[in-house]
Amino acid sequence: MKTSDKGVAFIALHEGVVTKAYRDSVGVWTIGVGHTAAAGAPAPVRGMTVTRQEALQIFDRDLGRFETRVSQALPGVPQHAYDAGASFDFNTGAITRASWVPAYLAGKLEDARARILAWNKPAVIRGRRKDEARLLIDGAYGALPDVTVAPPAGANPAEATHPDDVAAYQRQIVTLGFYRGPADGVVTDASKAAVLAYQKSHPDLVDDGIVGPATRASLARDVAAKALPTKTGTAAGAVIVAAGTAAASTGHPWLWVGVGAAVLIVGAIGFFVIRARVSR
Repeated sequence: MKTSDKGVAFIALHEGVVTKAYRDSVGVWTIGVGHTAAAGAPAPVRGMTVTRQEALQIFDRDLGRFETRVSQALPGVPQHAYDAGASFDFNTGAITRASWVPAYLAGKLEDARARILAWNKPAVIRGRRKDEARLLIDGAYGALPDVTVAPPAGANPAEATHPDDVAAYQRQIVTLGFYRGPADGVVTDASKAAVLAYQKSHPDLVDDGIVGPATRASLARDVAAKALPTKTGTAAGAVIVAAGTAAASTGHPWLWVGVGAAVLIVGAIGFFVIRARVSR
């Protein structure tokens, strides 16, 4: 069994057709329709570009690798269910271990719906999961673009527009200090201006206010990088405060030596954590 034309359009709608290389949420260079070096040639690198036609040709080759697995996992299912499985596996690579698969094959449709929706991390993927669940259970593809035709200027069919997805990226730009909220899933002039400001601070991004695959991936990386030093600093800061309190309360000046050592350790940990994140 193969992915239908509507299934191909469904996946491209959610992945986006990106003609300039970008780093995904874990820093892997990506181009076209979610293509990375792990899928074979070409290997995306900074500054690499492809035409829309080339991107779709690469996607066609990549999709074949997933279709073999999907056919084995979902034998004899309707086309819409196969297409939902292809989308899910292209995104997660996990169809062979996803619990929604045996539930669907056993005819437990609502159980299967709940189980596919449970694959909801990162938060910006929730809109896609809801669409995949509707496709799997209800056979609803929704409005699909013609992926062979470039979208109008200023438009992107993979732009985050589902309220759950919008709220997710709004929370991210709040965390990163570009937006004051509310993170309510409603696109406003203020939230769009915040997205533009964020994009302008990242030379690899196009500053168009569109939250497409590249911007979503960059936001996820930056939020993750911000979280790690914060957690480390919080724990180490507690050690410093405790040591300083002990020195003051006991009247033993030598305890301040421990405080100084703690400060040096915190600085070293912070340096190496940040360096590790940047080098990924």
